[in-house]
Amino acid sequence: MAKWGMVIDLDKCTGCQACTTACGMENNTLPGENWQDVLYYNVGTYPNTTMKWFPRPCMHCEDPSCVHVCPTRATYKTEDGAVLIDWNKCIGCKYCMIACPYGVRFYTDEKPLLQPALQDIFPSNGSRHTWNPPYKSPHEDWTKGIGIQPRGVVSKCTFCYHKVSRAPAGVADLDEDDPNTKEFTPACVRTCAPKARYFGDLDNPNSRVNKLIQDKRGVRLLEHTGNKPQVYYLGEHGTVPEFTRPKS
Repeated sequence: MAKWGMVIDLDKCTGCQACTTACGMENNTLPGENWQDVLYYNVGTYPNTTMKWFPRPCMHCEDPSCVHVCPTRATYKTEDGAVLIDWNKCIGCKYCMIACPYGVRFYTDEKPLLQPALQDIFPSNGSRHTWNPPYKSPHEDWTKGIGIQPRGVVSKCTFCYHKVSRAPAGVADLDEDDPNTKEFTPACVRTCAPKARYFGDLDNPNSRVNKLIQDKRGVRLLEHTGNKPQVYYLGEHGTVPEFTRPKS
Protein backbone atom coordinates (compact mmCIF):
# COMPACT_ATOMS: atom_id res chain seq x y z
CA MET A 1 0.00 0.00 0.00
CA ALA A 2 1.16 3.53 -0.78
CA LYS A 3 2.33 5.99 1.86
CA TRP A 4 1.20 9.31 0.46
CA GLY A 5 3.33 12.41 0.87
CA MET A 6 3.88 15.85 -0.61
CA VAL A 7 6.89 17.80 -1.84
CA ILE A 8 6.80 21.62 -2.11
CA ASP A 9 9.51 23.36 -4.10
CA LEU A 10 9.99 26.79 -2.53
CA ASP A 11 12.17 27.92 -5.43
CA LYS A 12 9.10 27.58 -7.67
CA CYS A 13 6.39 28.75 -5.27
CA THR A 14 5.28 32.32 -6.02
CA GLY A 15 3.06 32.76 -2.96
CA CYS A 16 0.01 33.26 -5.18
CA GLN A 17 -2.29 31.40 -2.73
CA ALA A 18 -4.06 29.50 -5.50
CA CYS A 19 -3.58 26.43 -3.30
CA THR A 20 -5.42 28.18 -0.47
CA THR A 21 -8.36 29.10 -2.70
CA ALA A 22 -8.59 25.69 -4.38
CA CYS A 23 -8.50 23.90 -1.03
CA GLY A 24 -11.25 26.13 0.38
CA MET A 25 -13.53 25.48 -2.59
CA GLU A 26 -12.80 21.74 -2.69
CA ASN A 27 -13.40 21.25 1.03
CA ASN A 28 -16.01 23.94 1.73
CA THR A 29 -14.02 25.63 4.46
CA LEU A 30 -15.13 28.96 5.92
CA PRO A 31 -13.25 32.18 5.04
CA GLY A 32 -10.16 32.40 7.21
CA GLU A 33 -10.19 28.67 7.90
CA ASN A 34 -7.28 27.94 5.58
CA TRP A 35 -6.19 24.33 5.52
CA GLN A 36 -3.51 25.40 3.03
CA ASP A 37 -1.93 28.51 4.52
CA VAL A 38 0.75 30.60 2.86
CA LEU A 39 2.68 32.42 5.59
CA TYR A 40 4.57 35.63 4.80
CA TYR A 41 7.65 36.81 6.69
CA ASN A 42 10.61 39.17 6.33
CA VAL A 43 14.28 38.22 6.20
CA GLY A 44 17.02 40.70 7.13
CA THR A 45 17.13 43.94 9.13
CA TYR A 46 15.18 47.06 8.15
CA PRO A 47 15.63 48.74 5.72
CA ASN A 48 17.40 45.83 4.03
CA THR A 49 14.57 43.32 4.33
CA THR A 50 13.19 40.81 1.85
CA MET A 51 9.69 39.37 1.94
CA LYS A 52 9.42 35.60 1.60
CA TRP A 53 6.56 33.14 1.88
CA PHE A 54 6.07 29.66 3.21
CA PRO A 55 3.15 27.34 2.25
CA ARG A 56 1.97 25.22 5.18
CA PRO A 57 -0.52 22.36 4.82
CA CYS A 58 -1.13 19.68 7.44
CA MET A 59 2.08 17.63 7.62
CA HIS A 60 0.31 14.24 7.95
CA CYS A 61 3.13 13.13 10.22
CA GLU A 62 4.46 9.60 10.53
CA ASP A 63 4.34 9.90 14.33
CA PRO A 64 1.70 12.60 14.89
CA SER A 65 1.47 14.13 18.35
CA CYS A 66 -2.19 14.97 17.69
CA VAL A 67 -3.03 11.26 17.56
CA HIS A 68 -1.27 10.53 20.84
CA VAL A 69 -3.23 13.14 22.83
CA CYS A 70 -6.74 12.54 21.44
CA PRO A 71 -8.82 11.11 24.33
CA THR A 72 -11.53 9.64 22.08
CA ARG A 73 -9.26 8.36 19.28
CA ALA A 74 -11.08 10.67 16.89
CA THR A 75 -7.77 11.63 15.30
CA TYR A 76 -6.13 8.64 13.67
CA LYS A 77 -3.67 7.65 10.96
CA THR A 78 -4.67 5.57 7.93
CA GLU A 79 -2.60 2.74 6.48
CA ASP A 80 -1.77 4.88 3.44
CA GLY A 81 -0.34 7.73 5.47
CA ALA A 82 -3.10 10.29 5.98
CA VAL A 83 -3.96 11.75 9.40
CA LEU A 84 -7.73 12.18 9.61
CA ILE A 85 -10.42 13.14 12.14
CA ASP A 86 -13.55 11.11 12.82
CA TRP A 87 -16.11 13.84 13.46
CA ASN A 88 -18.48 11.28 15.01
CA LYS A 89 -15.94 10.78 17.81
CA CYS A 90 -14.51 14.31 18.12
CA ILE A 91 -15.66 16.13 21.28
CA GLY A 92 -13.98 19.43 20.47
CA CYS A 93 -11.60 19.33 23.44
CA LYS A 94 -8.84 20.93 21.30
CA TYR A 95 -6.07 18.79 22.78
CA CYS A 96 -4.94 18.04 19.22
CA MET A 97 -4.73 21.75 18.43
CA ILE A 98 -2.44 22.26 21.41
CA ALA A 99 -0.29 19.23 20.57
CA CYS A 100 0.17 20.09 16.88
CA PRO A 101 3.42 22.06 16.48
CA TYR A 102 2.36 23.36 13.06
CA GLY A 103 -0.85 25.24 13.88
CA VAL A 104 -2.86 23.63 11.08
CA ARG A 105 -6.08 22.68 12.90
CA PHE A 106 -9.29 24.67 13.28
CA TYR A 107 -12.23 24.59 15.67
CA THR A 108 -15.41 25.13 13.70
CA ASP A 109 -17.48 26.96 16.30
CA GLU A 110 -15.07 29.81 16.91
CA LYS A 111 -16.14 33.37 16.13
CA PRO A 112 -16.10 33.89 12.33
CA LEU A 113 -12.65 35.00 11.23
CA LEU A 114 -13.95 37.15 8.38
CA GLN A 115 -17.11 39.10 7.61
CA PRO A 116 -19.75 38.63 6.42
CA ALA A 117 -20.32 35.46 8.44
CA LEU A 118 -21.28 32.79 5.93
CA GLN A 119 -22.83 30.73 8.73
CA ASP A 120 -25.52 33.42 8.88
CA ILE A 121 -25.88 33.80 5.12
CA PHE A 122 -26.12 30.04 4.51
CA PRO A 123 -27.53 28.65 7.79
CA SER A 124 -27.58 24.93 8.47
CA ASN A 125 -31.39 24.88 8.85
CA GLY A 126 -31.42 22.85 12.03
CA SER A 127 -28.91 20.18 11.03
CA ARG A 128 -25.64 19.50 12.83
CA HIS A 129 -23.71 21.18 10.02
CA THR A 130 -22.05 24.50 10.79
CA TRP A 131 -23.41 25.97 7.53
CA ASN A 132 -25.03 24.87 4.27
CA PRO A 133 -23.55 26.54 1.17
CA PRO A 134 -25.35 25.95 -2.15
CA TYR A 135 -22.04 25.03 -3.78
CA LYS A 136 -21.13 22.33 -1.24
CA SER A 137 -19.17 19.30 -2.38
CA PRO A 138 -21.07 16.02 -2.90
CA HIS A 139 -18.32 14.21 -0.99
CA GLU A 140 -19.08 13.78 2.69
CA ASP A 141 -17.72 11.25 5.15
CA TRP A 142 -17.72 12.31 8.79
CA THR A 143 -15.55 9.32 9.78
CA LYS A 144 -12.72 10.93 7.77
CA GLY A 145 -13.41 14.63 8.38
CA ILE A 146 -14.67 15.20 4.85
CA GLY A 147 -17.56 17.49 3.96
CA ILE A 148 -19.37 20.33 5.73
CA GLN A 149 -18.21 20.16 9.32
CA PRO A 150 -20.68 19.47 12.12
CA ARG A 151 -20.72 21.71 15.15
CA GLY A 152 -18.22 21.33 17.96
CA VAL A 153 -15.44 19.51 16.12
CA VAL A 154 -11.91 20.19 14.89
CA SER A 155 -11.12 20.23 11.19
CA LYS A 156 -7.98 20.21 9.04
CA CYS A 157 -6.41 19.30 5.69
CA THR A 158 -7.13 15.70 4.66
CA PHE A 159 -4.71 15.50 1.69
CA CYS A 160 -8.02 15.53 -0.27
CA TYR A 161 -8.54 11.98 0.94
CA HIS A 162 -11.85 11.69 -0.92
CA LYS A 163 -9.75 11.88 -4.10
CA VAL A 164 -6.48 10.24 -3.11
CA SER A 165 -8.08 7.15 -1.57
CA ARG A 166 -9.63 6.25 -4.94
CA ALA A 167 -6.32 6.31 -6.83
CA PRO A 168 -5.39 3.16 -8.78
CA ALA A 169 -3.29 0.69 -6.79
CA GLY A 170 0.43 0.78 -7.44
CA VAL A 171 0.54 4.34 -8.78
CA ALA A 172 3.82 6.06 -7.84
CA ASP A 173 2.69 9.66 -8.33
CA LEU A 174 -0.58 11.57 -8.56
CA ASP A 175 -0.11 14.20 -11.24
CA GLU A 176 -2.35 16.85 -12.78
CA ASP A 177 -0.67 16.27 -16.17
CA ASP A 178 -1.36 12.52 -16.19
CA PRO A 179 -4.91 11.82 -17.44
CA ASN A 180 -4.91 8.54 -15.51
CA THR A 181 -4.32 10.20 -12.14
CA LYS A 182 -5.64 13.74 -12.65
CA GLU A 183 -8.94 13.23 -10.85
CA PHE A 184 -7.22 11.66 -7.83
CA THR A 185 -4.69 14.46 -7.32
CA PRO A 186 -5.19 16.83 -4.33
CA ALA A 187 -6.76 20.17 -5.24
CA CYS A 188 -3.77 22.21 -4.08
CA VAL A 189 -1.43 20.20 -6.30
CA ARG A 190 -3.74 20.44 -9.31
CA THR A 191 -4.13 24.19 -9.11
CA CYS A 192 -0.48 25.12 -8.49
CA ALA A 193 0.39 27.29 -11.50
CA PRO A 194 4.22 27.13 -11.20
CA LYS A 195 4.08 23.36 -10.55
CA ALA A 196 5.70 23.77 -7.15
CA ARG A 197 3.78 20.88 -5.57
CA TYR A 198 4.23 17.16 -6.08
CA PHE A 199 2.28 14.28 -4.56
CA GLY A 200 3.13 10.60 -4.52
CA ASP A 201 4.11 7.42 -2.74
CA LEU A 202 6.96 7.95 -0.28
CA ASP A 203 7.48 4.18 -0.07
CA ASN A 204 8.00 3.83 -3.82
CA PRO A 205 11.69 4.41 -4.70
CA ASN A 206 10.67 5.25 -8.27
CA SER A 207 8.20 7.96 -7.34
CA ARG A 208 8.98 11.52 -8.32
CA VAL A 209 8.53 12.73 -4.76
CA ASN A 210 11.20 10.32 -3.55
CA LYS A 211 13.64 11.34 -6.27
CA LEU A 212 13.10 15.04 -5.55
CA ILE A 213 13.67 14.54 -1.82
CA GLN A 214 16.92 12.69 -2.49
CA ASP A 215 18.25 14.80 -5.36
CA LYS A 216 17.42 18.19 -3.86
CA ARG A 217 17.93 17.46 -0.17
CA GLY A 218 14.33 17.76 0.94
CA VAL A 219 13.80 18.96 4.50
CA ARG A 220 10.90 18.68 6.92
CA LEU A 221 9.40 21.39 9.12
CA LEU A 222 10.39 21.34 12.81
CA GLU A 223 12.19 18.01 12.46
CA HIS A 224 13.33 18.16 16.10
CA THR A 225 9.76 17.55 17.35
CA GLY A 226 9.92 13.91 16.25
CA ASN A 227 6.60 14.10 14.39
CA LYS A 228 8.32 13.13 11.10
CA PRO A 229 6.17 15.07 8.60
CA GLN A 230 5.25 13.50 5.27
CA VAL A 231 5.50 16.94 3.66
CA TYR A 232 8.99 17.84 2.42
CA TYR A 233 10.34 21.21 1.27
CA LEU A 234 12.93 21.93 -1.41
CA GLY A 235 14.83 25.21 -1.64
CA GLU A 236 18.16 26.87 -1.08
CA HIS A 237 19.19 27.97 2.40
CA GLY A 238 17.53 31.32 3.11
CA THR A 239 14.35 30.38 1.25
CA VAL A 240 13.35 27.74 3.79
CA PRO A 241 12.97 29.43 7.20
CA GLU A 242 15.96 28.81 9.43
CA PHE A 243 14.15 26.61 11.93
CA THR A 244 13.35 24.01 9.24
CA ARG A 245 17.03 23.36 8.48
CA PRO A 246 18.93 20.71 10.46
CA LYS A 247 22.08 22.00 12.10
CA SER A 248 25.25 20.93 10.29
